Amino acid sequence: MFIPSFLAAGSADVSPLFALLSLVLIFAVLMSLLLAKLKQNFLIGYLLCGVIIANAGLLALVGGPEAETDAVISHLAELGIILLMFTLGIEFSLGELKHLWRVSLLGGGSQVGIAAIITGLTLWLTTSFPGADLVVLAVAITLSSTAVSMKSFQDMGQSNNPSARTSLAIALFQDIVVILFLLILPALYGKGEGSISVGILLALGRGILFLGGALLIGKFGVTPILHAVARTRSRELFTLAVVALCSGIAVLGAVLKLSPALGAFAAGVVVSESIYRHRIMADIMPFRDLFLAIFFVSIGLQINVWVVAQDWVRILGCSAVILLVKGLIAFKIARLFRLPLRPALLTGAALSSSGEFSLVLIAKANSYHPLAASTQQLLLSCSAFTMAVVPLLMRGSNGFGKFLESRFNLDSHRLPRPENLGPSQTIKELTDHAVICGYGPVGRALNEALKQSGIETLILELNSDTVRQLKAEGQPVLFADATHPEALELAGIKRARLVAFTFPAVELTKAAVPLVREHNPSVAIFGRGKFASEIAELRQLDITVFHDERESSIAMIHAIKSVYQRVDLSADEIRQIASRS
Repeated sequence: MFIPSFLAAGSADVSPLFALLSLVLIFAVLMSLLLAKLKQNFLIGYLLCGVIIANAGLLALVGGPEAETDAVISHLAELGIILLMFTLGIEFSLGELKHLWRVSLLGGGSQVGIAAIITGLTLWLTTSFPGADLVVLAVAITLSSTAVSMKSFQDMGQSNNPSARTSLAIALFQDIVVILFLLILPALYGKGEGSISVGILLALGRGILFLGGALLIGKFGVTPILHAVARTRSRELFTLAVVALCSGIAVLGAVLKLSPALGAFAAGVVVSESIYRHRIMADIMPFRDLFLAIFFVSIGLQINVWVVAQDWVRILGCSAVILLVKGLIAFKIARLFRLPLRPALLTGAALSSSGEFSLVLIAKANSYHPLAASTQQLLLSCSAFTMAVVPLLMRGSNGFGKFLESRFNLDSHRLPRPENLGPSQTIKELTDHAVICGYGPVGRALNEALKQSGIETLILELNSDTVRQLKAEGQPVLFADATHPEALELAGIKRARLVAFTFPAVELTKAAVPLVREHNPSVAIFGRGKFASEIAELRQLDITVFHDERESSIAMIHAIKSVYQRVDLSADEIRQIASRS
């Protein structure tokens, strides 16, 4: 007790928010190192991190009264929610929804509808919750953790398989449900205008008008500003503009009596279909990961281990029911869409848990009608437990599928319907492709040569006018910086065969090559340099280097042979002369 008290006293002049944030980040790093050795999902570690901090007396290090500490935790969670909703808006691709609309609307609608009905009836028969709480809790429990499942698909190297695409399609429908319920929550709890039905209609109308207005502002206001910012080629200014966009529209949503979370979602939607989408994702990913960690830690901070210990039977029982019922529903839906047994089991495992937006909905509802402390702990614990189990279930689904196939001779040869799950010509599905960094004369020539040879290419370019032109021509292109690891990940660098830096900016190439190798050690890398000193630096990176001055020398010597007939040098002799210069 002496050390925490001493530290808390010593930190009397430190802001509680800063002190708690520092404590959270330090423990999150330590926990992540441990989980990295165990090859477990970091998000689960963040939950455990929060539980440890809250229940080991470490909050005393923050100092200040308990109410102030609770407010700080609430503010951290609110920040995490806002950024989660912003990235949700960016990832809410109308193009993806168009491609997956059948699975999303039919599959997602069935999953949410069936699970909500079963949950609602169960709660109605076993509890005394009022009607509004029953509806919110029924819907909240049907939502799955997109963050955990998609991260697990990435860790398993299966981001683009039928299971992942089916899960993504259903998650898109769940995202729509989240947005709708954020709009109608005040009216549902009688905080709207007039009767509940009138309040819901008004809330929906106000929300739709807000989203429509945000899209118009984006097209005629924000997009031109982003064009102007992009032309400066300033990474700092672009990131600043993106953060200002997110916070500005989030505050506007709050001013209009809509939630800041909905405003942040609208900000994401504004840029989701623009050429800057991938660049913004690359810039915002570090912030998203940070605030995602903070959000999950903030959930863990609210879990009381002593209450959980006293109620562990009910928590485990409810968690098992959630996993089993939701998993079976998702599995049956996947089978209806003709997925083979093992991919269908993987889909069921991925969608079996409650999710981060379950907690968002419950937290928002709690601000209108507070739930009993024991009920809050039950919901938090079940969500945390089910999310923690999902990665294990996903890894074990393949072995379980093999067992079922061999033991019961089940059909495992169904194929996904092409119209539902067939590959679309999207950037994330490119494989064995060439990533061309820069679209100047060299990049343009290389791209044309590769395309004429039937090789798929992806351009990374920072000239917004060029990106818009290439996008209009149907060329896969990202408005992104090759020195950003997130941009390389978005470009599918792990699946690429070639990366070509077609610009002679040696410092940028030197910065990007280690990042490329980290993602794909075997990929072929080409680079350019103007001067001999630069060529020596590039060759230390163990890449194929093209020397501009040397190639110009060779071309010029070949050209003078047509002027002076007595210049009779072979191609090898010319290259030797150029090499000595």
